[in-house]
Amino acid sequence: MVGSKEKRDKRLQQISLLRTIPYSDHQRWWTSETVAVVTGANRGIGFEMVKQLAGHGLTVILTSRDENVGVEAAKVLQEGGFNVDFHRLDILDSSSIQDFCQWIKDKYGFVDVLINNAGVNYNVGTHNSVENSHMVISTNYNGTKNIIKAMIPLMRQASPGARIVNVTSRLGRLKGRHSKLENEAVRAKLMDVDSLTEDIVDETVSEFLKQVEEGTWESGGWPHSFTDYSVSKMAVNAYTRVLAKELSERPEGEKIYANCFCPGWVKTAMTGYAGNISAEDGADTGVWLALLPDQAITGKFFAERREISF
Repeated sequence: MVGSKEKRDKRLQQISLLRTIPYSDHQRWWTSETVAVVTGANRGIGFEMVKQLAGHGLTVILTSRDENVGVEAAKVLQEGGFNVDFHRLDILDSSSIQDFCQWIKDKYGFVDVLINNAGVNYNVGTHNSVENSHMVISTNYNGTKNIIKAMIPLMRQASPGARIVNVTSRLGRLKGRHSKLENEAVRAKLMDVDSLTEDIVDETVSEFLKQVEEGTWESGGWPHSFTDYSVSKMAVNAYTRVLAKELSERPEGEKIYANCFCPGWVKTAMTGYAGNISAEDGADTGVWLALLPDQAITGKFFAERREISF
């Protein structure tokens, strides 16, 4: 373990250095008119991604389910000189999504970058309850899907292409070290990217939730730690690949690229502040992905600015 910790620390040092190098003019496909949306951004990784994107000169919309907390978070950044706006968004509420999209349309007309960070996790430490599985799947998977579908018509059609970045987790990897999916049939379906569809992903989470209700999930071959969270992120990872495939059929000038990344085990409220990475480092790969100059990259999974396997 010492070796992997040293490796990670070294990589994070490299990334911190990379973050200090400004983008050159020919790399900067964006301007102050470029609009980015970050969901669930009143604290932690989301807040940090808003800050970093605004620091690169984009207009960033910080969203939060809790209006008061979101307004305060945006105010902190506005007072720091960042071009940040706020609007309430609850990704579980279709009318909230509708209101948000209408507001975007009326005020900005379009969005260039959508970062889906909103999510929940109820297990901390070695605790592995599945009592909140419905909420976890509804928020992390269905909520993410719903906001993406609502936002796609608002994504700007331009030659650099619009970008969707989903915050997921290595816990959702199909052959993860810590959260292995042992259900061979499900794993085979999710790994077959050519045949993968949204329906297959939906059926997978439905099967998991059914087993939770029946009390049989422990023998279902699902990941053993952070089970509900791992399954939700596995679903988002798979959906990212489906989405990228669908969007790749759009003509030049209307491209939308979709990728996902794992921020690592970050010191935030979601991990009970037990993580080993700062929010600043955790946010880095998401911001890097959103701003990639040669963004013909789509349907991939990243961590620490490197591609990793699903």
